[in-house]
Formats: sequence, structure tokens, C-alpha cells
Amino acid sequence: MNPWKRHGKDRLYVNLPDGTAVAWADRSTKVITIKVRQYQSEAVALLREHLGDSATVRPGPSQSAMASGTASVKTPRHPEPLSPPRRDQPAKLPDLTVADDLAENRPGAAVLEAIAARGPSSVQRFWAKMLRRSSEWDSWYAGLEGEQRVGRELQRLSAQGWRVLHGVPKGNGGDIDHLLIGPGGVFSINTKHHQGASVWVGDDMAKVNGGQPVPYAVASKAEAAYAQRVLERYCGFTVPVEPVLVFVGIASMHRAATQYTVRIYQEREVSALGPLSGKLTLDQIEQVYAVARHRRAWLRA
Repeated sequence: MNPWKRHGKDRLYVNLPDGTAVAWADRSTKVITIKVRQYQSEAVALLREHLGDSATVRPGPSQSAMASGTASVKTPRHPEPLSPPRRDQPAKLPDLTVADDLAENRPGAAVLEAIAARGPSSVQRFWAKMLRRSSEWDSWYAGLEGEQRVGRELQRLSAQGWRVLHGVPKGNGGDIDHLLIGPGGVFSINTKHHQGASVWVGDDMAKVNGGQPVPYAVASKAEAAYAQRVLERYCGFTVPVEPVLVFVGIASMHRAATQYTVRIYQEREVSALGPLSGKLTLDQIEQVYAVARHRRAWLRA
């Protein structure tokens, strides 16, 4: 989910991992425009999480053309497989400055920035609570709380030799909620807060309270692949990165029998990552962390 605000327009975009926009919504009118019909149900479900169920759907130009038989929708492009990085010539980064140091980020950094820029004031939020009024920002505050709770759990792993970063920006928009680096490798962690919900997770999709499928698992795998490409470009050696999906505040969770490509945890279960080892040496941990904390490594990807 990528917010965009320019020239008096305020939108939310849903993009594929390679940056292809499949849908967008106008925040003021709550009208959703579909650009790639193949991903309509997943995109609408994600956008309605932020805009509410009253958001309406309008087909984009590509769909209208398809309906009239005058054009066809192109299959979204996916990034071509990258050749293994040359181990003898890793890319170089400029010296790290305070402004580019992601180690300064708090859990939920990207959400905090969005709320500070466009969200309600503390007074507006107080009155909304007093009057029990919901708003499009409720899901943002829930997401912020989820990232903060998982961030506290991850920080406990530092005693076991792990390093953790929060709000790692992606060059194609959005951010990785948390990046954990240590003896057991690297884990890109995606946090989802669904208070009191029942969650089912399949190979690519998840369902919350039996609702529409949302691409949580496939998005987590794409983030891990993206993180691995970035880190290997600058480290010059193989960096194992695994995707992790952490659910916060849920009442129950069920996994498909075939789901084994993404680690699925509830917030207190992330401590299971602590004892993992055998993937990175102490020197490699520090080298990966030095690259990962540099904002420009991610923005150049």
C-alpha cells in the first residue's frame, strides 16, 4: 500500500512487488480504480481496509477496453531473475550519514511519518474517540501499534547476537516493517494487526474472519527476495533472507498444510528465531547490518 499526495490529489496505490500499479483509490471520494483486473479482489480488499467498506469500485481504462473487445490487458511485468552477484566486486556505498542511518528508526517509522504528515491532530483524535467515530486512520493506528509490539519482541533478541532495523524503505514504494539480522540469517518481517480476529494463511493468500483473500504471504515472499537482491549487491556474498509474517492481537490462526515458504508467527512467537544459527558468521552479520542500515542501499534498488 503506497500513499501518494501531489498537485492537490490524495491517493492510495496498490502495487505489485515490481512496482506495477494494479489499483488506486482517491481518499476524498473513496472511489477505487482498477488498472489490472487479475488482482481486483485482492486490491479492493486491501484498499477497503484503509477506506472502509463504503469505498466503491470503478473499472480502469484497460478493463473498459477489454469489455468492448477493443484492447487486451497486458500481463503485469515481473522482474527478470538477476544473475548471481560477482563476489569479487560488490557495489560500493557512500559514507553513512546520520540522515541515512536507518538504525535511528523506531518501530512503525513509516506509519508515524504518514500520520504526522496527513493524519488527524491529537485533538481531532480525542474527539473521535469520545464520540466513538471511526475514520480511515483507524487502520493506520492499528498498524502502528502492531509494528511497535513486534518491535519490542524483536529487541529482546539482541542479547542472542541479533541486529534489528525498522521501517526499511523500498525503492519501489512502501517499506519493510522489520529486518532481523543474525546468526540464523536475515528475516524480512511483515506485521499485520487484526485484533480479536480469526486468521487463515495459505500458500499465497490469507483470510481474516473468513473475508476476501488478501496477498499477505505472496507479498512477504516478494519482500524477502527484494531484500536479498539489495544486500547481496553490496555484500559480495550470498545473504540468506527468509520471509516472516507476524500477526498481532488475533484470537486464532490456521495454516494451510502446504504453507511452508513463509514463517508464520503470532507476536510472542518471534522469539523462536533467537536460537537459529549457522547461516552468517559474526563478521558477515556486521557487514550485512552495515549495508542494511544505509538508506541509500535501498533507494537505489
